Amino acid sequence: MKGKRRQRRPDCMTSVVQQLFDTCKAVFAEGTAGFIPPPEDVFRIRSILDRLKPEDVGLSPKLPFFKNIDARRPSPITYLHVYTCDEFSIGIFCLPPNAVIPLHNHPGMTVFSKILFGSMHIKSFDWVAVSQDSIEPCRVVLPSGERLAKVKTDAVFTAPCETSILYPSSGGNMHCFTAKTACAFLDVLGPPYSSPERNCTYYFDHAYTKYAGMSPLDLGEGEGEGEGYGWLQERTGQPEEFLVVGAKYRGHNIVED
Repeated sequence: MKGKRRQRRPDCMTSVVQQLFDTCKAVFAEGTAGFIPPPEDVFRIRSILDRLKPEDVGLSPKLPFFKNIDARRPSPITYLHVYTCDEFSIGIFCLPPNAVIPLHNHPGMTVFSKILFGSMHIKSFDWVAVSQDSIEPCRVVLPSGERLAKVKTDAVFTAPCETSILYPSSGGNMHCFTAKTACAFLDVLGPPYSSPERNCTYYFDHAYTKYAGMSPLDLGEGEGEGEGYGWLQERTGQPEEFLVVGAKYRGHNIVED
């Protein structure tokens, strides 16, 4: 009928990618740094991502950007842009074997990461902060600038596995990915990186024992000489060994209202 508004198909007929977009649009409507979705909204996004499959986003391990081009050089990582706005972004990283996304942070963000296929090692940290009497928690920073962080995750993950979530100050806000096999993962960032207020910072990871004698923090007994901690040192700019190229996203399209 003319003039009749077209109705959106029910969720059972809507692609998982469209459901993800619609849910993120509602959950991250505020779009402010430091915003943490309530548990029920975290569950909504996570449950959609846990159902997401490589074919939903047009991926297959047989695609050329999952192969090593030159063993003598760092393998380029391919990024597929799915969607971005001021409130959130959706994107996919495609890693050939042994490719590395260096240790980096997510300032003021909540991030959902879903491994679509393959295996990768993930190491993540959260900053260590200590309270001094009634004063707000302060950072444990050395005179040379290294800052103490506690390891949140240090393990290999293989698809299918649950979606991981990090928050502005917990959950492993700084993380590094190393591809054990060809692999791909989808990221939802809320809000996304934005210059200059939410720039990405990269870090070197030093063992706790390297500066243990200079630490003002008493880790107490049973910590294994600082096992589970590290000193993170800021790097200038994007690491030269981190090579990213773009490619066209060929999965299910997103329809905006």
